[in-house]
Amino acid sequence: MEQYKRILLKEFDSKQKVITELINLEAILNLPKGTELYLSDIHGEFEAFDYILRTCAGNLNEKINDCFGEDLSKAEKDKLTLLIAYPQEVLSDGFLYPLKDKSWYGEIIQNLLTLLTFVTAKYTRSKVRKALPPQYAYVIEELLYTDRNLPDSNIYFETIQNYLIDLGEASQFISALAKVIRQLIIDHLHIVGDIFDRGAAADKVMNEIMAYHSVDIQWGNHDIIWMGAFFGSKECLLILLRIAARYGYLYDIERAYGLNLRPLVLFAEKTYSENAKFKPNLGKRSDRYSPIEILQLEKVHQALAIIQFKLENQLIKRRPEFDMAQHLTLDKIDYWEESILVEEKKHFLANTCFQTINPQQPDQLTDEEEEVVATLLDSFQHSIQLKNQISFLMNKGSMYKIYNNHLLFHGCIPLETSGDFQPLQINQIRYAGKELLDFFEYHIRESSKNPEIQNDFSTDLIWYCWNGKLSPLFGKDKMTTLERYFIEDKETHKEVENSYFSYRNSEKICQLILEEFGLFSQESRMVNGHTPVKTGKGESPIRGGGLLFVIDGGLCEAYQEKTGTAGYSLLNNSYGFQLVTHQPFQNAQKVVEAPFAQTSLKKVIENVEQRTLIKSTSIGQILMAQQQELFALLHEFYDF
Repeated sequence: MEQYKRILLKEFDSKQKVITELINLEAILNLPKGTELYLSDIHGEFEAFDYILRTCAGNLNEKINDCFGEDLSKAEKDKLTLLIAYPQEVLSDGFLYPLKDKSWYGEIIQNLLTLLTFVTAKYTRSKVRKALPPQYAYVIEELLYTDRNLPDSNIYFETIQNYLIDLGEASQFISALAKVIRQLIIDHLHIVGDIFDRGAAADKVMNEIMAYHSVDIQWGNHDIIWMGAFFGSKECLLILLRIAARYGYLYDIERAYGLNLRPLVLFAEKTYSENAKFKPNLGKRSDRYSPIEILQLEKVHQALAIIQFKLENQLIKRRPEFDMAQHLTLDKIDYWEESILVEEKKHFLANTCFQTINPQQPDQLTDEEEEVVATLLDSFQHSIQLKNQISFLMNKGSMYKIYNNHLLFHGCIPLETSGDFQPLQINQIRYAGKELLDFFEYHIRESSKNPEIQNDFSTDLIWYCWNGKLSPLFGKDKMTTLERYFIEDKETHKEVENSYFSYRNSEKICQLILEEFGLFSQESRMVNGHTPVKTGKGESPIRGGGLLFVIDGGLCEAYQEKTGTAGYSLLNNSYGFQLVTHQPFQNAQKVVEAPFAQTSLKKVIENVEQRTLIKSTSIGQILMAQQQELFALLHEFYDF
């Protein structure tokens, strides 16, 4: 404590400096809170994710409407929105603005500065200054704060602006202004899980998240297998690679992360043959693959699936405390008859690929499989790109987050059929509710400390996060992956959801969950991802009497037929919440040609009675604590 006081005294070495900082903090505390954007279930769909960020989930167009009113036509405002969202594309394309002369550049720069002034109204000059690109910070500030109503000031403004254009910097300057505007419209980004899997560009999504100015992450079930794999879980590694093969982006992640897939491909090529059940689901990307490449993926897909099943069998036997003996599927197969007992009922198997399975020891890996797994794990753990991304997930991520009196989590809070919190019992200790999520997070962080150790309890527990009955990230009684591959009877494919998913429609239960996490405010809400909202079947993203928002991003192409939309995102500003409905995204060029066919904005009926100020936020609590420290300093050392 004394050391901390000495640091404070060094920074605030006079009474006046302390008083100045106190005034600054008080001013910040009484400003309106910034706008937060909540996104979930991105699933590697970079372009759609990038579009949402660039358009500020529809908020950019709304700000332009509020700023310019009737001064600009709708068409002009729409074009300005697109210019700010995609400045490089619009400036290099003659579709929207065919004539870009000096006069046009001058008009656009002035409009951008007008909008920048509008969106900075609730920020201090200090915060705005920090957001400015260093190369243009001085110029932007001079133009931003020059009073153009004064004749001399107007001449000064136009001189700077014209010189900027004459030097050929206008396009770069416009791009810089656009980025600042977007940054100040969305003050903070929440990623409510599932960045990875199903889409081909999770690496690009992660890079964009890592470059974002202010962000937090709540881990999803698809994130956790990537983290688990990097921390040494062979089971998690095989799962994510199998999913990548299934959705046809295995070679994309090979290139993105520098993985060595050659031993796997060679092994699969000589071991497996054509099997239609394992044909990759390529969606709109099918024309990128030749028949030979598709067949290769088929074979690799089989190899990964079988190795995964073997490793999972081994893990279940290694961890009796997980109580998953009923899922030892490889032990229940009659390999001579090619049948399996599921809940004491015999089912014959189809599409089998058991070439490497020893019926006497079905979960034993062959020497070649052992070599393949070892190579894959070594390659995965030594990827610099992955190391940086996983480190970021650990630093910015958690199982849940309490932010501004709201509770954010990806999957579920396991509940009994009675509505009580459902406990996980490990070694005679029971964990339920908030303690259950804390228990998982502790072991995830423990596993991260020793990635060279592969079969320890903490690392195995990450795999349990993926498919365990009481995992808050999974939320079902079992995962029927093997059954879906090999059994045609769809009754065996059923995965029963945890009671949470029906109880989350109950206002009483939602209130119970909020209170479990210490949230008793009437304004407190829950934000949840994980499950696509089937709008076509009448499902609503607003549950529990308005206490819960389900915002599965729905960006994954595979789900859009079921949902009827590309899911939802959520905005929260000083006035309350707004829900954004997204339409399936095609590409940036389509956006340029047909602006604003992609996003519609729907305001939630409920708004806060009084505009929320920073003093009422999580950041406000930190600033008020700083105030108290400075007051103590003032009284102790400056005789105040």
